[in-house]
Amino acid sequence: MRLLLLLATAVTAVLAASRTSPPSGALVVSKTPASGQYGTIQAAINALSTTSTTAQSIFIYQGTYNEQVKIPARKAVLTIYGYTTDTTTYGSNTVTITYSKGADVAGSDELSATVQSRSAGLKMYNIIVKNTRGQGTQALAISAWADKQGFYGCTFIGYQDTVLAETGYQVFGKCYIEGAVDFIFGQTARALFSQCVIRISGPGSITASGRDSSSNPSYYLIDKSSIAVSSAYSGVGTAYLGRPWSNYARVVVQRTVISNVINSAGWSQWSSSTPNTDHVTFQEYGNTGDGASGTRASFSSKLSAAVSPLSIMDGNTSWIDLTYVVQT
Repeated sequence: MRLLLLLATAVTAVLAASRTSPPSGALVVSKTPASGQYGTIQAAINALSTTSTTAQSIFIYQGTYNEQVKIPARKAVLTIYGYTTDTTTYGSNTVTITYSKGADVAGSDELSATVQSRSAGLKMYNIIVKNTRGQGTQALAISAWADKQGFYGCTFIGYQDTVLAETGYQVFGKCYIEGAVDFIFGQTARALFSQCVIRISGPGSITASGRDSSSNPSYYLIDKSSIAVSSAYSGVGTAYLGRPWSNYARVVVQRTVISNVINSAGWSQWSSSTPNTDHVTFQEYGNTGDGASGTRASFSSKLSAAVSPLSIMDGNTSWIDLTYVVQT
């Protein structure tokens, strides 16, 4: 038995990869910058060309960066790396970007986000992103407003509207996502949430899909993930898998472990006066746990087989880091 444990530990050590130094050519951000480095993430982003087509990268050393980060559209693919001793999980992340701003002050959901990206092809690895504004208004951690954006081993924490997956193809692989009210939302993105840890910090709905017509491509697929309360919350039956921001909302939750924080109805109307349920696609397959059973809402349904995760990308997968995604 002891030999087996040693072998298992050795295998884990081999599989776990660290990223503790910048890749060649990367701009470097540090809390104590040396010559040629930057003291803020925004300063490094501002130093990048938006017209060059050569791939760009930024490496961030450990620490908490109190700033709002805005990543504009650019012609080159940008990759942002956080310092970590284990790239395969969010659990060893040491870089935190934090800010506290609500939409009531910022003027819009997007402008409240701690990290705002309109950079197509963005890849972000092993970074913690927080919006600490709390209850009372929309306050985003991440606004992903461009095509082919991938977030891998990252943490996103907020309360209302934590993650805006707005447009294009997007992937969240092995991420931690926390919130209470509509904390995964958007209007036209096709977004895959693969092997994510989703934690609920108050009553509400996980998803709020704004898909507004049958021709709108929007599709949220949560696959091989876990849904439960956060460490600071203990509600039972107080949350839902989703509610329809618009009446063609499309969300599938499959092969996911769901705790009893999810109400037995599974899915909710938008409101009693505006239910938005006449054309929704709210579906489940192969979920387990106390929150996976019960009499589900009449406007939801069960699938007869799992949705192939990459199928919602319409065959457009060359940009995805597949080491973070269950492909079948």
